[in-house]
Amino acid sequence: MCGIVGYIGEKQAAPILLEGLEKLEYRGYDSAGIAVFDGTEIHAKKSMGRLKILSELTHGGETLPGTTGIGHTRWATHGAPSDMNAHPHFNQDKTIAVVHNGIIENYMKLKKKMQDKGYTFKSETDTEVIAHLLDYYYKGDALETITKVMHRVEGSYALGIIFKSEPDKLYAVRKDSPLIVGKSNIGNLIASDVPAVLKYTRDVYFIENEEIVCMTKDDIQFYNIDEEELEKQPATIEWDIDAAEKGGYEYFMLKEMYEQPQAVSDTINPRIKEGKIVIDELGMSDEEIRQIRKIYMIACGSAYHTCVSAKYVFEGLARIPVEVDLASEFRYRHPIYEENTLAIIVSQSGETADSLAALREAKEHGVRVLGIVNVVGSSIAREADNVMYTWAGPEIAVATTKAYSTQLIAHYLLAMKFAQARGTADEKTITEMVKDLKKLPGQIEMLLENKKKIQKFANRYLATEHVFFLGRGLDYAISLEGSLKLKEISYIHSEAYAAGELKHGTISLIEEGTLVVAVATQEELYKKTLSNIQEVKTRGAFVMAVTNVGNTEIEKTADYVIYLPKTNPYFTNSLAVIPLQLFGYYVSLGKGLDVDKPRNLAKSVTVE
Repeated sequence: MCGIVGYIGEKQAAPILLEGLEKLEYRGYDSAGIAVFDGTEIHAKKSMGRLKILSELTHGGETLPGTTGIGHTRWATHGAPSDMNAHPHFNQDKTIAVVHNGIIENYMKLKKKMQDKGYTFKSETDTEVIAHLLDYYYKGDALETITKVMHRVEGSYALGIIFKSEPDKLYAVRKDSPLIVGKSNIGNLIASDVPAVLKYTRDVYFIENEEIVCMTKDDIQFYNIDEEELEKQPATIEWDIDAAEKGGYEYFMLKEMYEQPQAVSDTINPRIKEGKIVIDELGMSDEEIRQIRKIYMIACGSAYHTCVSAKYVFEGLARIPVEVDLASEFRYRHPIYEENTLAIIVSQSGETADSLAALREAKEHGVRVLGIVNVVGSSIAREADNVMYTWAGPEIAVATTKAYSTQLIAHYLLAMKFAQARGTADEKTITEMVKDLKKLPGQIEMLLENKKKIQKFANRYLATEHVFFLGRGLDYAISLEGSLKLKEISYIHSEAYAAGELKHGTISLIEEGTLVVAVATQEELYKKTLSNIQEVKTRGAFVMAVTNVGNTEIEKTADYVIYLPKTNPYFTNSLAVIPLQLFGYYVSLGKGLDVDKPRNLAKSVTVE
């Protein structure tokens, strides 16, 4: 869960590396470092903390001359954040430098082997073992050395490597961690993600598992683990670099919240033609859809919460049994694979390690896999049988907003398509749903304009220690996301509960002044939720309610009410999430926290 960059070309490398790391800091910000080869020696500078410290130490990279270099921004896994544990890491005589994103699972065994051979380790990281292994196997052929190391390490890795003995080359290799290569008119670059190279090129190569890259300033060569040369074609990135900039907003999270109306439109519009749901990328005929007997929905974090919502929509609308799994649990519960099962893997980055592992597990058992991802060309997109892109554009803030919203839309569209094909919803119902779907962007925009009222309310609860989110049915699903948004960026303890479970233990935690957020958008469950609100009010809770316009009766029990515009009951989560996102954002802002980079978290979780 780190970010790596590399550059070889005509320009001074260090400033380019720092620029690239700035675009990748969402992937890790415990420490950062760069190494640059000046033609004689490899010089490095590393620092604990945010990237700006490293930039200041190197005067924006000016103090490290040289046109070949690698860089790293770290989210610590092995070894606490420190200057010593920061990357790059070296062999003992500093002739090989390595940056690494991933985890080496057998590093302790390898470390003991290298110590027995006289190698000394300076850091607590798993990465340093790679530098020493490269040194041990190097006999003058870097490519052969890299393949030997690949055969001996277990786990996930994207590596950038400089050999002092090969001054005109930069090497990179990938296994289960993202890596792209950019070709530009000032040289060639490697990075963990596209924004790091967009200033210089739109032409990128997506590196596959166990592929090796050898770059000079003018050339790029690709090899497999057997050292056979490969032919690869670049992809052209369509979105502009401005999409990955703040554009005048104080934080990326606020910018991305305000991009939701457009992102939702971009997900909807290509899939509605003449009032009908058309999802060409699904790659399934109506007959094949009718044969589906069960769906697995597998994801992590907020993407998992969209799957919890989707279960209600699919089962209610398309009448297909749905099992929702956390990707980190899916493989280990030994799921029962049946004929005519579909697995839907949901991930913003398309690189989430547990989700990717679940995808591979499902495919090994003959299950058809559909990926719902945002990042074009990502691992899940490439390995799934079919992929449905959400077209949210780059999302930089660690706490997801627009990616979550577009994933919900993708689920709605799929459920409607399945209902259409299976005959479980008539044409009139689908037509009305399409109309409501098209209204969502405007309704989201209207809710975003309510931000000042929500900010005022949020400022009253900056010192609160515990918050409980309650809901029934789809409202429970959105409570999960609302709770996560608050806890991950404000560090306030927050839990979501199915409201009907209150009396089974949870209500003992409610005391005078406890904040409870109650979501009540499902009309058939509205009165039951009102009863739950009354239960917590009786015990001293302060209640913030989210409900549909017209449900004014709730004002008799709730202390603060947010009204949502009318929409189809299946779509209410797309509206309810907006005030919950804003609430979490303004609590975090009011506490003076870094909204975009919450502690201990990274955007793309590429390790298990």
